[in-house]
Amino acid sequence: MPRKKENSLPDFISKPLRHLKPPENLTVSEWAEKYRILDSKSSAIPGKWDNSITPYLVDIMNEFNNVETEEIIFVKPTQVGGTEALHNMLGYVIMQDPSPVMIVYPTDALAESVSENRLQPMLMNSKPLREKFKKAESSRLELQCEGMYISLNGANSPSSLASKPIRFLFLDEVDKYPGATKKEADPIKLAKERTKTFPNRKIFMTSTPTLKTGHIWKAMENADVIKHYKVPCPHCGEYIELMFKQIKWPKEEGMSNADRAEFANYVCQECGGIITDQHKPQMLKYGRWEIIEQKTQFPRKVAYWINTLYSPFVRFGEIAKEYLASKDDPEAFQNFVNSWLAEPWEDTKLKTNADLVLERQTEYEEFEVPDWAVMLTGGVDVQETSLYWTIRAWGPFLTSQNIAHGQALSFREIEQVMNAEYRKRNGETFMVNLCGIDSGDQTDEVYEFCALNSEWAIPVKGVASGYSHFKISTINKASSSAHGMRLLLVDGDKYKDMIASRMAKPNGRGSWMVYKNCDREYAEQVTAEHKVNVKTGGGRVKQVWVKKTSHADNHYLDAEVYAFAAADVLHVRNIHLMLEDENEKVNEVPQVNKQSMDFNNAWLKNIEWF
Repeated sequence: MPRKKENSLPDFISKPLRHLKPPENLTVSEWAEKYRILDSKSSAIPGKWDNSITPYLVDIMNEFNNVETEEIIFVKPTQVGGTEALHNMLGYVIMQDPSPVMIVYPTDALAESVSENRLQPMLMNSKPLREKFKKAESSRLELQCEGMYISLNGANSPSSLASKPIRFLFLDEVDKYPGATKKEADPIKLAKERTKTFPNRKIFMTSTPTLKTGHIWKAMENADVIKHYKVPCPHCGEYIELMFKQIKWPKEEGMSNADRAEFANYVCQECGGIITDQHKPQMLKYGRWEIIEQKTQFPRKVAYWINTLYSPFVRFGEIAKEYLASKDDPEAFQNFVNSWLAEPWEDTKLKTNADLVLERQTEYEEFEVPDWAVMLTGGVDVQETSLYWTIRAWGPFLTSQNIAHGQALSFREIEQVMNAEYRKRNGETFMVNLCGIDSGDQTDEVYEFCALNSEWAIPVKGVASGYSHFKISTINKASSSAHGMRLLLVDGDKYKDMIASRMAKPNGRGSWMVYKNCDREYAEQVTAEHKVNVKTGGGRVKQVWVKKTSHADNHYLDAEVYAFAAADVLHVRNIHLMLEDENEKVNEVPQVNKQSMDFNNAWLKNIEWF
C-alpha cells in the first residue's frame, strides 16, 4: 500500500483548488516552448517546440496577447510554420483562457482530416493539454475540452458557420474558401458574425495568397498596420528585407538550370556581400518585424507578410531551382509567385519575358548603329541613388534597336553618354537627337539639367490614361530655371503596349530589337511588368501594367518608354513617308543606309517640336 504524502490535501479540497488556481503568466510563444510537443507524423522536427527555429513566428503569436488587437492577418508562403502558429494559439486558449473556438478550413473534408491527423494528436502529445481534452465526448468536427469546445467547420458549409457564438476565430487558408453566392453570404463574414457577442474577441486569419482580389491580400490591404520581417546582414549589419531578386546564380552556358541553382546565394542589397544558407539561422535569430505602413494611431487589425526566403527549411538554391523550372510555364510560375514569394498572381493579358528579349539580339555590337537607322533617342529613369539610361536607334516603320544602356551615378555621366558619337559600319556618325528624362524624382535637378541641355534633353512626366500617347506641355514653376520650357507628358501604359507587341515580332521590319550579347539584367528589367485586369471603383474592368512581383526592378523599361516617346516627338512614325519622298527604297529592313546621315539632318531640320 503506497504511503500517503504528508501535508497532502484530500481530493474534495485539492480538486476545487486546481480550478481556482490562476493561469500561468505566459505569452503564446512562451506557452509553446513550455508545453507544445510536435510529433513525427506532422513535423519534420519532432519534439518540444523551439522558438529559435522560426523566430519570425514569435511576434505573430504574441500579438494574440495584445488586448488592443482584434484581428491578426498572416500572409505567408508554404513551409514557414504558419499553421503551427495557429495551433499554438489554440493550445494557449485551451490551457490559459478557455472560451468557445471555431476553426474554419476550406472544406469539411479538410477539417475532418486536420482534426484526425493534427489537432487531436497535438492534444494527446502534451500532458497538460491531454488533461483538458475530453476525447470520449468529442467528435471529429467538435472537440470538447474543459470549459470550452472547438468547432471545426468547412467554408463550403455556410449553415454550420451561422449557428454558434464564439470568442476565438481561426481562419486557415482563406484564399481557398468558396466565394459568396446570391443565396449565401461570404463565409468569412458569416464566421465573423459569430464573434459579435464577445467584446474581447480574437480573429486569426492566415493563407498563401492567390490573386489581389483574394481574401488574404484584401485583408492585408485593409489592415491598420502592415509589418515585414527584416534581418541583419552578416557583413554590414544593416537590416534588410530578403527579396527574391537578390538571389544570384551563375550564368555560364553549358550548365543545366539545376546545376546553376546549386550555386545560388543571396547578395546583400546594401553592401553586396555574399550571404549563404549557413548565415540564415543567425540572421533569423536577430531579425525583427518593422512597420512599413500604419493607417491609424490605435490599430485593431495587424498584418504580417513574409516569403519563403526566410524559411529555415528551404535553401536559396531550392528557390532558384524552382524559379528556373517554372518561369516559362504560366501555371507553374503562378504557383511559384503564390507559394514561394507569397505574392498575388495577376490575370495576365499581355506577357513578356527576358528570354524573348534575348531572342531579339541582332548582329550589331554594343554602341554600333545599325545600317538602317536614321536617328537615335535616349531615355533616363531617375532614381534616388542612380540614373538608368538607354539609347535606341530608329528606322522606318518603327523598327528600332537598343544600341547601349547602363547605370550612371550623376547627370554629368548622362551628359557624356548622350553627347558621345556612335557610328555605323560605314563610318557615319550619330548623336542622340532627343532624350526624355524622368522628372518625377529630383524634379528641380532634372529641370535645371534639361534647361542647360535643352538642345537634346526634355523632362518627362507620366500621366494617367487619356492622352493618345504624349502631349507637349510647359513648365510653369516660376522659381525654376526651366520656367517656360517644354515638358513631355507621357502615357506609359500605351508605350508599354507598343514595346510588348513589337517585341513579339521576329527580327526585321517593325521589330523591337537589342544589340548582340545583350545582358540578362536589362532583359529582366524591360520585362518586369505585365498587363492585368483590375476592377475600378465603379465595378468596371480595365487593363493596366503592373510589376510581376513587388520587388522587381523596372528602370530600363521606364527608360525605354521615355526613348520611345522622344522618338514620337521627332515624328518617328513618318520616317518611311519622308524616305519615299526622297526616292529611298524601304521595302526591306535593313536597307536604308544610302545618304542616311543627310536624311537624318534634313528630317530634324524640317520638324518643329519646340
